[in-house]
Amino acid sequence: MMRSINTNRQKFIGYNNFRKKIFSELTPKDSETILYLLPWLLSINHHRCPGYLPNAKSHFKIYNIDNDEKIRSMESVFKKKFRIKKYDSLLKTSAKYYIIEGIYTIGSIGTVGQTSGSDCDIWICYNKKQYNETAWKNLNKKLNLIKDWMDSNIKIPLFFFISDINDIKDGRFGQLDIESSGSLQKNVLKEEFYRTSILICGKIPLWWVCYNTKNTLDYDLFASILKKEKGLYGHYDFVDLGNLESIEQDEFFGAGLWQLNKSLQKPLKSIIKMLLLRLFIDVSNKKLISHQFRENVLSTKNNNFTDPFIFSMNFILNYYKNTEKEKKVDFVNNCFYLRCELNSNTKTYKLKIKLYKKLLANFPINKTLRIKLEDFASWTYKSQIEMGDKLFNFLIQIFKEISDIYKQRPSRIDKNELTILSRKIAAYYQKKPFKINLLHNPAKALNISIITLILKGNIWSIYINNDENSLISSTNIINIITFLVWNNIFSSSILRMKPNSSSVTLQEIINLGNRIKNQFGNYVILQTELSDYLEKEKTVRLLLVLSFEHSPWEKNINDFCVIYKNNWGELFVKKFKSPLKLSAFIKKLNYKNTNTEINYYLQRNCTFYERIIDRTKKLIILSLNT
Repeated sequence: MMRSINTNRQKFIGYNNFRKKIFSELTPKDSETILYLLPWLLSINHHRCPGYLPNAKSHFKIYNIDNDEKIRSMESVFKKKFRIKKYDSLLKTSAKYYIIEGIYTIGSIGTVGQTSGSDCDIWICYNKKQYNETAWKNLNKKLNLIKDWMDSNIKIPLFFFISDINDIKDGRFGQLDIESSGSLQKNVLKEEFYRTSILICGKIPLWWVCYNTKNTLDYDLFASILKKEKGLYGHYDFVDLGNLESIEQDEFFGAGLWQLNKSLQKPLKSIIKMLLLRLFIDVSNKKLISHQFRENVLSTKNNNFTDPFIFSMNFILNYYKNTEKEKKVDFVNNCFYLRCELNSNTKTYKLKIKLYKKLLANFPINKTLRIKLEDFASWTYKSQIEMGDKLFNFLIQIFKEISDIYKQRPSRIDKNELTILSRKIAAYYQKKPFKINLLHNPAKALNISIITLILKGNIWSIYINNDENSLISSTNIINIITFLVWNNIFSSSILRMKPNSSSVTLQEIINLGNRIKNQFGNYVILQTELSDYLEKEKTVRLLLVLSFEHSPWEKNINDFCVIYKNNWGELFVKKFKSPLKLSAFIKKLNYKNTNTEINYYLQRNCTFYERIIDRTKKLIILSLNT
C-alpha cells in the first residue's frame, strides 16, 4: 500500500507542477502572486504587508510552507516589494500559530480553459475543530485584507472560500449565494475539485494518491491509519477531504440548475459543466470522469500529462460520437474552441496551443473555421446573437433532459434554494407582456459600431451597423431606448437618428437613456438579493416618463410611459393614454407594495414643466391613497 501511495505522491507533485506551469505561461505576474506571494502573506504577520493583524496573539501558517523551496527562494523578492529590511525569514515565528491545511484553486485556472475573462476561486482549507472563535474571525480579517490588496494589484478576479475540511468531507458547501451553490451541489462540486484543482501550498488531498491500477486501495482504512498514527506516516503530507465513489442522481438536477444560473453571464463557461452533468447520468454505472482522469495522470510516463480541460472535452465529444449524436459534435467542438479563446498565430501561449492540438487531432476543425472562430469579436452582431441563441437553446435542452430524469426521483435539494434559482432563471428566459427581453450574447461585447434610430410611419426601429434588418421595432420609442439600455448596448457616442417628422431629438433620447441607466442599470450589472426571489413578485422601482414624444410647447398630460422593475430583476415598459388608466395601474401597484420608489422624467425645456410634473405627482399620490 505505502509503495503505491508514495509513487502516486511523486506523480501528483509532477502533475501539480505541470498545472502551475500552464498558469504561469498564461498570466506570468498574476500567477506568481497567487501561487507564491499569497501563501507567504497568509503565513506571516508584518506591519508592512497586506493581511497584517496588529493585535493578534496567534498567527497562521500553511502546512509545510517552511519546506516549499520556491516560496523560500522568492522571500527576498517579497520583502523587497514591501520594503522590509529584516534579514531572517519572516516564516520563522515564536508566536503560537494555527495551521491552514492547504490552499487550492478550483476550475479553469491553469488549464487551456483559462482565458482573459477567467476568475480564480481559491479554497482555504482548515480544521474547524482546531480553531477557536477568535482565530476564525482573525483568519477572515486577514483574508479580507489580503484580498483588498490583491484586487488592486492583479487583473484576475479572486474569490476566497474558507472551507472546513470536515464540511468538505461531508459535502457541506455553505448557504446559497452569488458564488456558493448551497445544497445544489455536493459530490458534484467535490468531483470538480478533485479533477481541476491545483495545490498552491499545503497538503495533498488523500483521494489523489489512494489508488492502484491492480488492487483496490481501501480509502477509509488508510485515512483511519493516518488519523491514528500521525507520526508513522508524517512525511506523507495528506489531507482527508473524503472519498468519492459516486454521485446521487438528484445532485445532477441541482448542479444543472446552478450551471444554468451561471450561464446567464458566461454561457460558454457553463456549457462544458452542463454537458458533463448530462453525461454523468448516462454513464452513472461507470467510473466518474475524475476517477478516469486520476488514473490517466498517475499512469502517465515521462511527465507527459494531460490537461483536465482537454480530458473532459475528449470525454464529452467521444460520448456524442459513439452514441449516434454526431451532429452535435461539431457544434460542441466549436463552442469549446470559442470558450478557450485560442489564437493559433500567437507565440505567447505555446503550451496552451500544444495541449489543445491533442484534442484537434481527434476532433479536427478545418483551418478556415478555426480562423473564423478566433476572430469571433469581428463577427457581425447578428451572427454573434445567432450563435448566442443556439448556445442558450442547447443549454436549455440539456437542462430539460436532466430535469425530466430528476422528476422521477425524490429530491434532497433545499426547497428555498430551488425556488430562488428557478425564479432567477425564469426572470432571464421567460417572456411576459411589456417585459424587456434580453439578447443572448455569448461574447464579452457585441460587435456594434453604430446604432441608428429610424421612424417609418409610427414605427420606430433600431438598425445596427449597416444591417438592412432591424433589431427591434416598436410604436413606443421609450421601449426602444429601454431595450438598448437594459441590454447594455446604449452609448451616446454610437447612437444616430435619421431625420424624421417627430418632435423627439437625439439629445433628448440620450438624456432619457442616461436617466434610465442611472435609475435601473442594466442586466449585466444587475445585483438582486437572492432572498428577494423567495418573495412574491412586486414592483420596487418606477420611472414615469411624461409627454416624451410631444413638442416642448404642447400642453399634454395624457401621454404617460411607465418603466418599472420588479424584485426579481425584470424590467417592463408600459404606456398609458389617460390619467385614469395610469391611476388604475398605480392603485394595483400599491396593492402589492407600498414601498415602490417612484421618479419622474419630463423634458426640462417643456413650457409647462412645473405644472405637468405637479399635476402628475398629485395624481400618483391620490392613486396611492385611494
